[in-house]
Amino acid sequence: MAYWDGKKATADNIRLYVRSQGWTQSADTKHGNEDIDIERGSARMIEEALTSALNASHLVLLTGAGSSFCARNSGEEDKQAPGMRTLWDKVISAVPSKSFDAIKRMIPKVEEIEKDKNIEKILTQCKMYAELFNSDEKSDIGIFISTAEQTIADCVDFVSQATDLDAHREIIRKIARRGARKARARIFTTNYDLCFEYAARALRFTVIDGFSHTMPQVYDRGHFAHDIVRREVGTDGPDYIENVFHLHKLHGSIDWRRNGMDLIRSKDPMDGRATLIYPRDSKYQEAFESPYLDMMSALQNEMRAPDTTLIISGFGFNDDHITRPIFAAIEANMSLRLVVCDVAFLADEELEKAEHSLSTEAAAQPKSSTYFSKLKRLCDIGDQRITLMNGRFDDLAQALPDLVAQTERERHADRIRVLHEPSGGGH
Repeated sequence: MAYWDGKKATADNIRLYVRSQGWTQSADTKHGNEDIDIERGSARMIEEALTSALNASHLVLLTGAGSSFCARNSGEEDKQAPGMRTLWDKVISAVPSKSFDAIKRMIPKVEEIEKDKNIEKILTQCKMYAELFNSDEKSDIGIFISTAEQTIADCVDFVSQATDLDAHREIIRKIARRGARKARARIFTTNYDLCFEYAARALRFTVIDGFSHTMPQVYDRGHFAHDIVRREVGTDGPDYIENVFHLHKLHGSIDWRRNGMDLIRSKDPMDGRATLIYPRDSKYQEAFESPYLDMMSALQNEMRAPDTTLIISGFGFNDDHITRPIFAAIEANMSLRLVVCDVAFLADEELEKAEHSLSTEAAAQPKSSTYFSKLKRLCDIGDQRITLMNGRFDDLAQALPDLVAQTERERHADRIRVLHEPSGGGH
């Protein structure tokens, strides 16, 4: 699916789905030369919906590949967030041709899989074959699986200090600055990369992600219950520090390694292979093993909590083990508010038009996904808990309102960062 590549992110890119009107653009439209002949856009309704969302007692963001596509490495085409078809090309290039030729003789309907470049499907078939026939790692199937998994891990390791993470920084800055009386914001992502970690580092925000503060950092689900306070002489009671959020990586991370019984944070291959749920159908079962079960449990608990807002952007509802609990929460939790911002609400041909015009003349067409259709149906029959928007992750980052003024500590961190930049010496 097209992703509006090259189009500058702005709140005006977003369309709002309005019952009985359909998709309405954010900006006002002037007809003719008269200032009075103006068709009002949905900008005010979008701002009100997002402001209400951010003020919830519990604030949750769920995202997937769509957010990683916003991270860019200037001038490095091979160092970008990969899509599924890109992963296919990289894997096939890395796998010995002898092994792939052998696999094509073993896997049924491989021509169709190869035509669609469906890396998830072929890994699913290979894993099933290996388990059925007890294939070892030195077999053609075993070589393909291990090479594919290593290649995928290498491809998603594209983030560095030089990566443009403006959208991630904006999102974190706007959702993680909450009053001490409210629960910390939580970000759940299916991505393996380190976009949120690097963005938080640039902002000097603190991430609670289940890992200890020892070296090496070791995972323990109990660490999610910890918080960070400032202790000063002569003060009573905890003073919770600002700018802290929880990060849950539902499918693992490229800097997770299994070392004996411990899960540690490391990117050193000597510490073991990356602990990831690779793209294949068995990820539903794998998601119910530790540490993934801890992450899924946290998501389900948050969605059951009273006065919760769940913001979803860049997640395509293709993972049933995540999508089904979301719809179960919609049914069960009357106080749950859902904000979904995704380009998938418009068909591909409409996205092509959207690159040149954001007018509403071209009505949105329903996506094949039954989940997106269900959400639209709920809006049509009057479920006011649900807000649907058409836009990218970085458009949402621009549209989210600033509810908390920048603190003096943040301004100080910005000044220090500018001071140490090579170009900042003369300013």
